Amino acid sequence: MKKLINILKNKEIMGRIVFTIMILFIFRLGAQVTVPGVTIPEGSDLNTYLSGNNPLSLMNLLGGGTLQSFSIFALGVSPYITAQIIVQLLSTDVLPALSELKRQGQYGRKKMEMATRYLTLMLGGVQAYGIIKTMQASNYINFETAQYEWMTYVYIVIVLLAGTMLVMWLGDQISVKGIGNGISMIIFAGIVSSLPSQMVNAWQMWCSPYIFARGEGEAIAGIFKFLLYVFAYLLIIAFVTFIELSKRKIPVQHSGKGGGQTQSMARASFLPIKINSAGVIPVIFASSILMAPSVIMAFVDSENGMNAPWLKIFSTSELFDMGGWKMPWGLIIYIVLTVAFCFFYANLQINPQQLAENFQKNGSYIPGIRPGNETERYVRKVLNRVTVIGAAALAFIAALPPVLTMTGVFGGNQSLALGGTGLIIVVGVALEINSQIDGLLAGKSFEEVVASGGQG
Repeated sequence: MKKLINILKNKEIMGRIVFTIMILFIFRLGAQVTVPGVTIPEGSDLNTYLSGNNPLSLMNLLGGGTLQSFSIFALGVSPYITAQIIVQLLSTDVLPALSELKRQGQYGRKKMEMATRYLTLMLGGVQAYGIIKTMQASNYINFETAQYEWMTYVYIVIVLLAGTMLVMWLGDQISVKGIGNGISMIIFAGIVSSLPSQMVNAWQMWCSPYIFARGEGEAIAGIFKFLLYVFAYLLIIAFVTFIELSKRKIPVQHSGKGGGQTQSMARASFLPIKINSAGVIPVIFASSILMAPSVIMAFVDSENGMNAPWLKIFSTSELFDMGGWKMPWGLIIYIVLTVAFCFFYANLQINPQQLAENFQKNGSYIPGIRPGNETERYVRKVLNRVTVIGAAALAFIAALPPVLTMTGVFGGNQSLALGGTGLIIVVGVALEINSQIDGLLAGKSFEEVVASGGQG
């Protein structure tokens, strides 16, 4: 309560919050504008399709739900996120030019950001065409005119690319003048906006029919199921929050010339390694790989490609018969890819070799561990051990929706499935916003202390 009062009193924080809300309002307004020249047939189950576990559901999630209305913002920030990941991977000594830019400080970061935006345009064009062909083949969208079909494709791709660039600009404005990371906030707003409808669907499934049409016993049972659903939702949120906040602290000491550092100060210095240092990136990457065959088939054979029986092997919520073994192969591939990318990206984020070199240059060391190669091996061992827990937790949360869907707990209503990528993103962004607000409040408090000291 005290923190809320301090936020309301702080003009800078309130100004940033109001600005962020205004930008998100503009984004949600644009998300309702369907691309001109495109119609969605009446009775289309597009919303149900995009809320399930399929190739386009992740793109709809990262776009903040904009694909459901095939709006001008339908691509969302998905091409930018993919381009950002690719540039980051290529800058790890894969492309020497990018690796050199990475070492050039602010100038290099600007150049890499420009390269990311150019790559975003290329990937966005490919993704836009793939989405159009996929949704058209599934009769989820229709063109208003059949004349000059190739020109219609070009026009829609340009509109979608323009929408993506506008969304990126809105995200940049939030990052500079608002609260939180702009791109993350746009995804966050889209996911949170769907939560009320999810709760309403859960209420209607278990409570409404029993309360208004059946006996008292069944009504109580329905209400109990709904409350159990809400409790399970809160429990999973608490679990995700625990995983996001958990970290392994490696004690670090610094050898200085002053000699004034006490033993207690030395113990206070540590290197924190998060259990889930890779964040949500492994899930996004794994989902993108599973989505790739469907997009490629949309290019190769737009009429029948999406209905190819072998594509079901990449579906995370279906059983596929392969050599007499009827198993959820798509889900197994999904989990294996998620775990693999967890280890890969964790070692990318916390590079043990570079960390050991920086320790040696700065005169820092881990007690009981020799500087250099031994420090590198120790950090890598701790990082891999911690990542085992993080990868298992991330795979569990990401795999929960398809598993619940296959068990039929929610009667085929995939939108009610708990967990998933969306929940990880929401918790991560909420924690990031909280940290930024704490930082702004701490800065204000410091200014007040200095001002009062100056007056005294």
